[in-house]
Amino acid sequence: MAAERTAGKNHYKAQALSGDIPGVNPGCREGVSPAHNPQAGMRILLLACVLLLLPQVGTLAAGTESAGEALLRQVGERYAAAHTLSAKFRQEIPLQNVGIVRKASGTVYFGRPLKMRWDYNGPEAQMFLADGRYFYFRPAGSSQVIRRGVDEKGLGGKIPLLLLFGKGEITTLFRVDAADPRKGGEETVLRLSPLGDGAPEIRRIDLVVGTGDALIREVHVFDRMGGENHLYLTDVTVNPSLPSGLFRFRKPAGVSVVDG
Repeated sequence: MAAERTAGKNHYKAQALSGDIPGVNPGCREGVSPAHNPQAGMRILLLACVLLLLPQVGTLAAGTESAGEALLRQVGERYAAAHTLSAKFRQEIPLQNVGIVRKASGTVYFGRPLKMRWDYNGPEAQMFLADGRYFYFRPAGSSQVIRRGVDEKGLGGKIPLLLLFGKGEITTLFRVDAADPRKGGEETVLRLSPLGDGAPEIRRIDLVVGTGDALIREVHVFDRMGGENHLYLTDVTVNPSLPSGLFRFRKPAGVSVVDG
């Protein structure tokens, strides 16, 4: 177990969009696609957080942005003003050469500053929580909760997870390569690719947003090793009234908390 935790720490430092990944034990096998190794669950969720809670992205001078860049800016403005957010989520991770799709679903909540909670469906559901001071992650069926500090050092990587809470701009990480309408123009698929070396494992992100309401509906991540990770959001509510104790960590009986 100690070796697993050490490998997990090294993996966190190496992955620009990583954190603790809900769904499985820490660790990453060299040469395995990030979308297929056990860490995959949380990377897509945290990447979704980057997109859900990104700050205002209006970095281009008026009149010089494309339609896709304008829509991404509108998304940024919509979410930058949010204090709380909730949504139903569904996640699918196709496993290459296996014919299996790993699935999860539940409800996600965000709050400022530095708070989020992912509630998973199922009797062996995992837990992921950020209370403003720590991230807490419990893999399904595990007797341990992994705790990490919410700060620059603890988040690691070139894209600190503080971006999730308005500390950076998505336009410094990704560019808009295409904006394709679908469903008769009701939705737009924004095709994003990384800028520089900030997201080395990511090849492309397809972000599906409502053309009229600028709400994120889907996030599709394609990594450089052929892996895919898909997140679908429904019933998105901006600034819902949330219970005051929703983001408070409560230690389950018979479970130990370890720093990882």
